Amino acid sequence: MKCPFCAFADSKVVDSRPDKGGSTIRRRRECESCGKRFTTHERVEEILPLVIKKDGRREPFDRMKLVAGIQKACEKRPVSVETIERLVDRLEIQMQESGEKEIPSKSLGEWVMAELHSIDQVAYVRFASVYRSFKDITEFMSELQDLLKK
Repeated sequence: MKCPFCAFADSKVVDSRPDKGGSTIRRRRECESCGKRFTTHERVEEILPLVIKKDGRREPFDRMKLVAGIQKACEKRPVSVETIERLVDRLEIQMQESGEKEIPSKSLGEWVMAELHSIDQVAYVRFASVYRSFKDITEFMSELQDLLKK
């Protein structure tokens, strides 16, 4: 593993343990050149379906892109990074269990909205406003009214 401090190519693992959720391994490493320590996280590389975009393009699923979108919706809200990570973990499991090789972005967006609805309703509305591309205030208000009914 390349050292983030001096860019030396080799380091040794000095401590290794599973994270809280058990989905990643946290490793403390020490650079063999400069002696500084740093942390890495290792996770199994899963084969996830391609995402079919609205325009028909197909892209590999990008966890970081999804996390960034959810973080934006949760900005200045009492939603921890850990909660967002667990949400995305659940979505990845759901995608794997679906057995599909391709998944429409619409389905992915609906899953995210369902999760956000139970976590933080403001984040849900923020995500929905971008995801559903409301054309005017009437559509936005309709979504808010639906939210209030639930």
